[in-house]
Amino acid sequence: MSQKADGMNYAPQGKPNPVVRPGDFIFAAAHLEHGHIYGQCNGLLEAGAVLKWVYDADPAKVAAFRQKFPAVQVARSLDEILADPAVHLVAAAAVPSERGAIGGRVMAAGKDYFTDKTPFTTLDQLDQAKADVARTGRKYAVYFSERLHVESAMFATDLVRQGAIGRVLQVIGLGPHRLGTGRPDWFFQKQRFGGILCDIGSHQFEQFLTFTGATDATVAHAAVANYAHPEHPEFEDFGEANLIGDNGATNYVRVDWFTPKGLGTWGDGRMTILGTKGYIELRKYLDVGRDPTGDHVYLVDEKGEHHLQVAGQVGYRFFGELILDCLNRTETAMTQRHVFKAAELCLRAQAAARRLA
Repeated sequence: MSQKADGMNYAPQGKPNPVVRPGDFIFAAAHLEHGHIYGQCNGLLEAGAVLKWVYDADPAKVAAFRQKFPAVQVARSLDEILADPAVHLVAAAAVPSERGAIGGRVMAAGKDYFTDKTPFTTLDQLDQAKADVARTGRKYAVYFSERLHVESAMFATDLVRQGAIGRVLQVIGLGPHRLGTGRPDWFFQKQRFGGILCDIGSHQFEQFLTFTGATDATVAHAAVANYAHPEHPEFEDFGEANLIGDNGATNYVRVDWFTPKGLGTWGDGRMTILGTKGYIELRKYLDVGRDPTGDHVYLVDEKGEHHLQVAGQVGYRFFGELILDCLNRTETAMTQRHVFKAAELCLRAQAAARRLA
């Protein structure tokens, strides 16, 4: 799978960059409801982890997973994985409404947890996870793939931290997706997927916090709609939100399921980061009408105009940093506070959203 896959099966391949010796970090995969599990596992494997177990109640999902990772052992239950003292971390991509409870079980067993986004569908689930982390001392990590598994976004992370555009004032994030076919029933059930701002919007709110340095934000405006899918009345195919950060920076987010069939990839994801000394535009998955490859960075600063194509040059360091954080009990990859704040913002935006006709 590649950047040309649909959003359900986005699994980037990078260059192996092991941070540990073979066998030093063992992980398992469980609850394979979303294809992002392949990206989660690819990233960990490329960073030197060993995938020992897989579990899902659906044999077909397990069989497909073993075609990609043939050396993995099949567990009879999640409990069998949790009973294995060799396992450091469990990666999972369950139905969104079930992710928090599964994380609680994993952390109670003394293992770190790495879930697909969105990590929760209710604030009660978030509060429970905070309590679980405080009680167990384990990590509740989240796969915010639209930054962590996109080289242009990681390159922009470095540019911003280096002060390339000065103080960041605003982030505009556009996250269109292609609906495609074959989506599971839960995908259209609001209680289970959480709503569009909670689900794919979670990527955008995490990036806002990262690029602006804000540690909290208020929701100034939020709206959702089901414009074109009346056969799924609980579904939301459009969402937008405005945030105001505690440092004065602002955010506009638009997410939708309206990628047309004519586009060469699953979504023309873009981001504009405005600073006091310049701006950055990311064209993550292609430069539409010009270049079918992704990871285009447009930088305008006080020295001039710059176009950089960074595919294959940056890598995906988050996964190696996560492994070392689990082993050393550090927070280099992402702090737990950042994870939970990004989750909180998407939940609050979803709760505040006006339903458009």
